[in-house]
Amino acid sequence: MQRTDFSKMACSIARTLDVIGEPWSPLILRDVWVGLNRFDQLQADLGISRKVLTERLNHLVDQGVLARRPYDQRPRYEYVLTEKGTELVDLLMVMTTWGDKWLAGEAGPPVLYRHHACGEISTVDLRCTHCGNPMHANDIDHLSGPGAAA
Repeated sequence: MQRTDFSKMACSIARTLDVIGEPWSPLILRDVWVGLNRFDQLQADLGISRKVLTERLNHLVDQGVLARRPYDQRPRYEYVLTEKGTELVDLLMVMTTWGDKWLAGEAGPPVLYRHHACGEISTVDLRCTHCGNPMHANDIDHLSGPGAAA
């Protein structure tokens, strides 16, 4: 089945979905972020078919989100986040905050995050880059940007 190409849409959400808009990609990025860098580790953790994992890894490398790094004399590679991929993990952290609030249930969040700078357990909090105040969906207006469709 041909996947819809969102990359040409004048919408940053659509373009981001073109990179990670199917369910396996964010989970692969999560695993690489926490240190599962090799194909067999990813396949075992996710229970994903080798064919689908290969396709997803190739796509993430082609998109510049992951890079391949050889780790054996045979052509074997591990996967590492690029700068682009590391910034994409920030998006996953926001998704985690939402999932912890609305889907974790009585057991609570499955993972806690300790902030390096202060040593405290914390969550991601969206803030305005100019004034530092919280910035949520009801706190903004939508204006046409320079890349808007005609």
